[in-house]
Amino acid sequence: MKILLTGATGYIGKRLLPILVAEGHEIICCVRDKNRFYTPKEFEKNIEVIEVDFLEEETVSAIPLDIDAAYYLIHSMSSSSDNYDELESISAKNFIQRVNQTKAQQVIYLTGIVNDKSLSKHLSSRKNVEDILSSGTYAITALRAGIIVGSGSASFEIIRDLVNKLPIMITPKWLNTKCQPIAINDVLDFLSKSLFNPLTYNQNFDIGGPDILSYKEMLLGFAKAKNLKRWIVTVPVMTPKLSSYWLYFVTSTSYKLAAALVSSMKVEVICRDHRINELLQLKPMIYEKALSRALIKVDEDKVASSWKDSLVSGRFNTNMSEYLKIPKKDCFIDRRKMELIDREYTINKIWSIGGDTGWYYGDWLWGLRGFIDKLYGGVGSRRGRTNKKEIHAGDALDFWRVLYANKEEGKLVLFAEMKLPGEAWLEFKIINNDLYQAATFKPKGIWGKLYWYSVLPFHGFIFNGMLNKLIK
Repeated sequence: MKILLTGATGYIGKRLLPILVAEGHEIICCVRDKNRFYTPKEFEKNIEVIEVDFLEEETVSAIPLDIDAAYYLIHSMSSSSDNYDELESISAKNFIQRVNQTKAQQVIYLTGIVNDKSLSKHLSSRKNVEDILSSGTYAITALRAGIIVGSGSASFEIIRDLVNKLPIMITPKWLNTKCQPIAINDVLDFLSKSLFNPLTYNQNFDIGGPDILSYKEMLLGFAKAKNLKRWIVTVPVMTPKLSSYWLYFVTSTSYKLAAALVSSMKVEVICRDHRINELLQLKPMIYEKALSRALIKVDEDKVASSWKDSLVSGRFNTNMSEYLKIPKKDCFIDRRKMELIDREYTINKIWSIGGDTGWYYGDWLWGLRGFIDKLYGGVGSRRGRTNKKEIHAGDALDFWRVLYANKEEGKLVLFAEMKLPGEAWLEFKIINNDLYQAATFKPKGIWGKLYWYSVLPFHGFIFNGMLNKLIK
């Protein structure tokens, strides 16, 4: 069967793709930017990649008319726009306009549990999208999930950051709110087993694990799994704004995502029933087991996807192809070159840069720059990287975004997502027997020029030291 997969570069989409391929389907991957999509060689025969921006009505014509079903995995909760609910509505309307023209039998939509009369803006938008998708000519299957627990998920990363960094937590009262977490493996099972299953047509289901926990209990459960002693005190005085800043500064989340999560966490998200478990013959795992699996994936460096690699985790909001060609006119450029000693050694060092590995020289200065960026509302350097040894275009890398990564060619291009009075690129490339390293900055106005000259004294220290470490 031919399946349309929207959100193919997202946290869920990346993990669902190999499952659908293994089941023998032909997958049409919908992405806004082909440069961000990495296709494993073993999947190439089963995958077609098309560029579609569901906010742009004219682009949906790229969707083939002979699809048999579609997954709708699009959301804009953490986008930089305050009117993300309007954007989600537009995307859904453009989606059904095209899918109605196809021979699709079913659309499967992953959304949030919305069984409370007082919904947050995020959950209200999710419900509105479900209503829009339900007006199509196909059968709709809506799977409503609460907190998803898995390596790389936003919820897991936030829990991990809080527990690892804070032995004692003074927390807002919404940490006592009840929820029903579900393991990412179980979410994927529900998504795949609902496909072409008539028992799920034109229905919505709540999906969750067997445990009903407060967010406080989830944090303490993580601490127990890591053998850490943690104390949590809840106070009634934290406003939603203050709570959002608390999450933003302590964890790797963006402020927009933190604000959306805080708004949602004040509402209980508990499954109405578990009838879909019986329909699909599935038994979701307990929270403790979900945590254990996630921690093993992190320890083994086998995180398949991360929320941080989504463009909305930073300030990059356009096609990367527009930035692939690094400008030279009206730019400041710091160029350095050094002869290689061992090509393979140098490439492996470049491909391991950032995250827990660090930047090889002057790490405290990189950390200070990330902290300053966080103070000014930027992404900071806490995003790290999804995999310690692999890099693909579109990945987040501390406060950089990977624009281009070709290991065989020996070329890596990064674009700065930190708050700057201009635009910045960092490039590594191997030509013949030399490593070239270039930091390019395109200033905006006088403040941009002043910024360049203010950091120029540190460049010789940082970039020369880093180049030496990459060679020797």
